Amino acid sequence: MSDDTGARTAGVLPLRPGDPVEIGGRVLLGRLGAGGMGVVYLGRSPDGTHAAVKLVRAEHAADPAFRVRFRRESQAAGRLSGRWLVPVSDADPEAALPWLATPFVPGPSLAEAVDGYGPLPEPTVRTLGVRLAEALSDVHAAGLVHRDVKPGNILLALDGPRLIDFGIARADGGTALTASGLVIGSPGFLSPEQAQARSGTAGPPSDVFALGCVLAYAVTGRRPFDAATVAGSLFRTVHEEPDVTGAPAALLPLLRACLAKSPADRPGTAAVREHLAAGHPPAGDDGWLPAPLPGLIAARTTAALALPTPPPPAPPPPAPPPPTPAAAAAETAVPAAGPTRRRMLRLGLGAGAGAVVAGAGLLAVRQAGFGATDDGGKSALPRHTIGLQADLSGAQRESGRAQERGARLAVAHFNADDDRPFDLALKVRDDRGETGPATDAADRFVADPEVVAVLGPTGGPGFTAAAERYEEALLPMVTVSAAQSLLPLAPRQALFQLRADTTELGTAFVRYLGAVERIAHTAVVDDRAATDDEDWGLVERIQQAPPAGGRVTLHQVAADDTEFDAAAAAVRKSGAGAVVYAGTSPSRAARCARALRRGGFDGPRMAPEPVLLPEGDREGDREGDQEGGREGGRFAFLEEAGEAADGWLCVTTYADPSRLPAARRFTEAYAERFPDAPAAGPAAPFALEAYDALLLVAASLRRPSEGGPERGSTATRLRAARYDGLAKTLAFDPDTRQFASAAGLFLYRVDGGAVRFLGNYRDVNEPA
Repeated sequence: MSDDTGARTAGVLPLRPGDPVEIGGRVLLGRLGAGGMGVVYLGRSPDGTHAAVKLVRAEHAADPAFRVRFRRESQAAGRLSGRWLVPVSDADPEAALPWLATPFVPGPSLAEAVDGYGPLPEPTVRTLGVRLAEALSDVHAAGLVHRDVKPGNILLALDGPRLIDFGIARADGGTALTASGLVIGSPGFLSPEQAQARSGTAGPPSDVFALGCVLAYAVTGRRPFDAATVAGSLFRTVHEEPDVTGAPAALLPLLRACLAKSPADRPGTAAVREHLAAGHPPAGDDGWLPAPLPGLIAARTTAALALPTPPPPAPPPPAPPPPTPAAAAAETAVPAAGPTRRRMLRLGLGAGAGAVVAGAGLLAVRQAGFGATDDGGKSALPRHTIGLQADLSGAQRESGRAQERGARLAVAHFNADDDRPFDLALKVRDDRGETGPATDAADRFVADPEVVAVLGPTGGPGFTAAAERYEEALLPMVTVSAAQSLLPLAPRQALFQLRADTTELGTAFVRYLGAVERIAHTAVVDDRAATDDEDWGLVERIQQAPPAGGRVTLHQVAADDTEFDAAAAAVRKSGAGAVVYAGTSPSRAARCARALRRGGFDGPRMAPEPVLLPEGDREGDREGDQEGGREGGRFAFLEEAGEAADGWLCVTTYADPSRLPAARRFTEAYAERFPDAPAAGPAAPFALEAYDALLLVAASLRRPSEGGPERGSTATRLRAARYDGLAKTLAFDPDTRQFASAAGLFLYRVDGGAVRFLGNYRDVNEPA
């Protein structure tokens, strides 16, 4: 590993010209980050220990009020002790440029872990909450209030979390050295009293409220008071109930108690610990984090320890010539409250161009993470953000959650490549499969300048409105599960559908029945209650290209007819050798299966994808899924058809990666990272397809572009893209102006009440 690669793995950036080579007796190995207040360096003490050293910029050092605040805060933080805290270990508030040092924690922040790898499992969140409550107990016992508990201020180490950044901590009941009316803290993770700028009332209950926000975020991946703007988030914090959709039912009472609007109604830290630990003892120090976080932390630790002492940085440019007497007189005529930045630079004490973090004017910085930040939030590598819009809590949540997991795994695998030219980040928004939230999610992604492409939406209401917004903004939208008919019919520049449409689906029916079963007469049961008028392509395809060149008879079932016995009898009388159910309702398909069984039909029976998809929550049934503790809806066709379902084949546009040799790495990583999620296949549809889709977008971003990708150019690259995915090859057809998708058709068969993956329809050459 080269020095550069090792530093990148450790999250450290090189020193710059003008940076000091040592501070407080610590040799500086590189930069950990920078912001508006100063620069954070990784320092090594003579005994070999590492520290995060924060150096204040010259203009702040020249402010007497800042020095008072810095001195007070470094002294307060230095009084703290506790296993789960990262206190100040050394400081010099009186130095020409004040600095402080804290122990170096090489793990990622909670924000970076959830952003890069998804929500944490419940046992991990319980352990996280127990230890953070202990940390806050130590803070409060010292007479302090943290006031900025948020995911970015929580570092994940192998033995447990660490609470950092006491820059705006103050004595409970003390007077804040901030202007009146300022909101102190981080919107989305602050209490109603902080949101209303009532800093004098922000006591320990404010930290408990923030802890509730952190735990909700950790277990759901969403802020409980998320909004499109800071003002909206503050309003929701003060006036609305938190959104804790998707949180385990066992955690809901505690989350809602911590997030009570009145400080008096919130539990204390001891009560929080007791609730989280009750019946769920914290995990051991070596097993509290899910994969792949322990491996990542270990790699960062090893890389940091192996960093060599860098050569001294190049000297700063020569100082300008002495000023003329007139200029010198003008300068000395201006009274100075302290050393000016110009004088600091002349002394060789420049702090560099960047700093710690802004936030009520105090010291807040992430010591380390999945890519250290530098000026303007840039990382050691460029970072491109892809959005994911999906139904994570509505009727199609199994598909939406599976796609989120697949996308997160793709980001993790991409970012683990040492030769990658950039980092990927994923931003996720739940549109609940509803028109309003879908439109809002699209508007927010369009307004977010960091997002260069969007994966999704899942489908359903609001899909078309969202797609129109993406098209208008030329923000590339790549969807893997929505019906082709949902996309606007007008020419599209930025909308890409990777899923086969209903007409293409018919290709698999025709091939299997004609080339494999060699059926001379096929009966199609056309369920008018379940078939969308825009999706009648399956019936048309089979009629136009009869299997084996034989006959096709059509048997319609009216929309208001709940029985299929008449159609089954007509099928039997016609002498058909196979039946295709053309509909989208699992329950009505089950009635058809039972009717065919009663009528004695035992030939090949086939149905399209919707019949085999799991049913998500329907209206008013969301609590039931939370009580169950696992995702995954019921398979209505299997349950309601019973033995009559055996032998049925379904054509789908999603594969089962556990049965694809090429997807072995994906399957193993998926099971390791999401051990409580449903198995791949029908219970987790489109997980592999979302994985491939995200890497397709990443492949298009690899192509050169001056100044990095922008939305229009990314759409252009996608129209020239080809990616050999694990499920299928993704290649754009310039003639049809679509991605060729017929190759992505798969067959499943029901046997003994279970679903068995047969493979790509082209590879099935024997009767199932």
